[in-house]
Amino acid sequence: MEQITFNLAQLHLHGTAFFDFLALRKRFFVDELGWDIPHDDSVEMDQYDNPQAYYSVVLRDGEVIGGARVMPTTAKWGNHTHMLRDALKGKLIDIPPSVMKADVETNEMWECTRLVMSNDVDTHADRSKCLGLIVQGLVDVAAEKGASNLMSLSPLALMRALRQLGFDAERIGEPYLNEGDGRRYAVLSMPAKRTMPHIPRATHRPQPQPLHAPSVV
Repeated sequence: MEQITFNLAQLHLHGTAFFDFLALRKRFFVDELGWDIPHDDSVEMDQYDNPQAYYSVVLRDGEVIGGARVMPTTAKWGNHTHMLRDALKGKLIDIPPSVMKADVETNEMWECTRLVMSNDVDTHADRSKCLGLIVQGLVDVAAEKGASNLMSLSPLALMRALRQLGFDAERIGEPYLNEGDGRRYAVLSMPAKRTMPHIPRATHRPQPQPLHAPSVV
């Protein structure tokens, strides 16, 4: 497995990785969980996929098998800020405003969203490794930009998985039941600190080279 991080300005370095990540999101959040979020037949993409966002994506044998999105809580794009702040203001009907005790808008706190892994990552060891690489990429990007903490609206089970990987995750909001997918969610927070051994990040996604017919001289 290898991990790449990028924003929209850097997509050209990674071939179809961004599109493949959006497709993976569609298969999980729309096809499996049944979320009513913007999508077409191929991909899921919402208002937070904008120039304020960064991505941490994991590849295995050149294929996208997991990823997540992160952005500062100071982000603004059109009428939107970051997801939890918009929920607190009542702009997102599927997330109750009570999920957050108070508004958060500081560059020291970044928000993680759309964490997903492929069903092809089917062993506990591989899923742990993939999760660790995704989260470490989020930590590295946010910390590089001055963040000291990350937060996310996540299934409660994720807190235990993060702690097992050495991330000091804790719950900072009250849990609620999503009636659409039957899962319990809460806002989690953790320090933006590296906990895993350093793994060199890929700088680009290798692309197939075009084949040309031999020239006739």
